[in-house]
Amino acid sequence: MKSEMNLQSIETSVVEVCREVGKFILQEGASFDRSRIEQKTDFNNLVSYVDKEAERKLVKRLHEIFPEAGFVTEEGTVATSTDREYNWIIDPLDGTTNFLHGLPVFAISIGLARHHEVVLGVVHEMNRDECFHAIEGGPAYCNDKVIKASGVSTLSESLLATGFPYYHSDKKNEYLEIIKEFLYKTHGIRRLGSAAIDLAYVACGRIEGYFEYNLHPWDVAAGVCILKQAGGKVADFKGGNNFLYGGELCATNGKVHEEILSIINAKWYPV
Repeated sequence: MKSEMNLQSIETSVVEVCREVGKFILQEGASFDRSRIEQKTDFNNLVSYVDKEAERKLVKRLHEIFPEAGFVTEEGTVATSTDREYNWIIDPLDGTTNFLHGLPVFAISIGLARHHEVVLGVVHEMNRDECFHAIEGGPAYCNDKVIKASGVSTLSESLLATGFPYYHSDKKNEYLEIIKEFLYKTHGIRRLGSAAIDLAYVACGRIEGYFEYNLHPWDVAAGVCILKQAGGKVADFKGGNNFLYGGELCATNGKVHEEILSIINAKWYPV
């Protein structure tokens, strides 16, 4: 028998699961064994037993919450689904390198997608005990308090965030030119090391924009949902909607969106 779909109820349950698994991650971080760090195929793309065990815990609980949904996960502890109407998109520890070095900027990121549209997002940043969450058609929250994207309307007053790919790219010079221009035209650029947290911080108004490339769906799915419900805008570098699986993302408070996107587009796709 198919279970009834209730996004609000599912959201509440996912927030509880994130808090439980977040406690596990913090406990393991307090006595982490660095000899158990692994390196993925990409240069400097690291993973630990904490990532894998956290993902197993999340998969088990999320399957109990909504058995009909499939999974798209970073660590591959469960088979990837491609033929389900709904899929959980999970990063069990976004900011693994920060975690491994004891830098307290990392989060659990869980999105629920209906086909390619994310309808639920939870980003739990356990160091500050901040849980950002939203569902399609509702407000965005941080710890159950409604959040909104910043009201800043000029690039010159904006603070931005970005990230860098794990491996060298043939577009690195273009990317550095984008960063250089934003350094001249904004309050600055931050590199936090977690795409999920970057998106959550745009959603709650701490920064006005975030851009990055070579991203994966589990990096951005949850944060994209939260930001949209907080009044922000998201696009790929061409200004289109291929940001979940396309690898490029420009996310803003909505008020400086066109200005930020035009600079990125002009340098990333020069005529």
